[in-house]
Amino acid sequence: MTTLLDCQQWDAQDPLRALRDLFDLPQGVIYLDGNSLGALPRAVPARVAQVVAEEWGRDLIQSWNSAGWFDLPRRVGDKIAPLIGAGAGEVVATDTTSTNLYKVLSAALHVAAQDAPGRRTIVSERSNFPTDLYIAEALCKERGCTLKLVEPHEIAASLGADVAVLMLTHVNYRTGAMHDMAAVTAAAHAAGALMVWDLAHSAGAVPVDLTGADADYAVGCGYKYLNGGPGAPAFVWAHPRHVDRFWQPLAGWWGHAAPFAFIPGYQPAAGIARFQCGTQPIVSLSALDCALDVFAEAERFGGMAALRAKSLALTDVFIEWVGQLCPGAFTLVTPREHAQRGSQVCLTPTEQLPAGSAYAIVQALIARGVVGDFRAGDAAQPDILRFGFTPLYLSHENVWQAVQALREVLLNQEYALPQFNRKLAVT
Repeated sequence: MTTLLDCQQWDAQDPLRALRDLFDLPQGVIYLDGNSLGALPRAVPARVAQVVAEEWGRDLIQSWNSAGWFDLPRRVGDKIAPLIGAGAGEVVATDTTSTNLYKVLSAALHVAAQDAPGRRTIVSERSNFPTDLYIAEALCKERGCTLKLVEPHEIAASLGADVAVLMLTHVNYRTGAMHDMAAVTAAAHAAGALMVWDLAHSAGAVPVDLTGADADYAVGCGYKYLNGGPGAPAFVWAHPRHVDRFWQPLAGWWGHAAPFAFIPGYQPAAGIARFQCGTQPIVSLSALDCALDVFAEAERFGGMAALRAKSLALTDVFIEWVGQLCPGAFTLVTPREHAQRGSQVCLTPTEQLPAGSAYAIVQALIARGVVGDFRAGDAAQPDILRFGFTPLYLSHENVWQAVQALREVLLNQEYALPQFNRKLAVT
């Protein structure tokens, strides 16, 4: 079995270890929830204070020009672009993931109607993140289309002649299972469908190559692995072959070709800028802009390839130690195969543990300073203990300590304590 000494030796040799100092992490906390809300980069508070006190407080409205506020969504998009395999000028940071998904699904259905009339079905995974399904459901009702939900192994067979769009999340939020983006996109195209990817659990966590995969559209959020802060702006990408074919349905003034002409009649901006809508949140965009500088620093140590290698190493040892120190207590939900795994590990309690104990186990871990999260199941899928691994600031020793804490929670039956069984509003 791997030992604590092994962990400490690996950490001493870790080329990415200096990146941890770029984050302001609470003392005594092992943070395994960066897949839900990224940790605070150390430079962000000063940058936000500068925006508030100087650019807003002192320079006021002049900062739209002098501080470059108006171009900020596209500048931030250009920082995100290399993390997702997109080119300069192809990504814009704007709005929320849900809003952006509505935009790109609308655009994809419009393009599909032009190229292949009669295709009126959107296919997605039944276990996709609910907001994606809600947006697709609402859009289908609006457009008279059909939303078809399938299991992962049914995706290829579901791509019939009626399918306009295949909409998937690259890394599943519940399981951490990762699709082969290039292969799935190719299958969609071979069937005559367009491919829309949600990168919420991919961007900044695993290497992504939208251009290489020849995808059609993609959206993602800024507050998970990109560390932009709670409610940080999301981002949107459209393949250059599609971007000017349709102006997205939320035709606001920031997406206008001449927003300060103030003329009646919408004229979409060229390129990805048309996916903007209303006035953008400059303070939170500035926080995300600053947070993304961490990835520029990571390039000095091997960039996304090095981050991916460390992520796999951390998740490998977590899986190994949970199996050895908590034998028989959990079923691993996340794939073991590297090519099929994102940057998280998900567990579900076995019959060794009381029914419904997953939530209380997570709460007991949080009380010990190990922060993961819980996702409720239903009749078709079990409750999940979910642990995200952000290689920018996690160490092998952190993983060792986290599994030791999990073992103690089980040995002491802390999951039975009343304080850990009180459901909070956010789980």
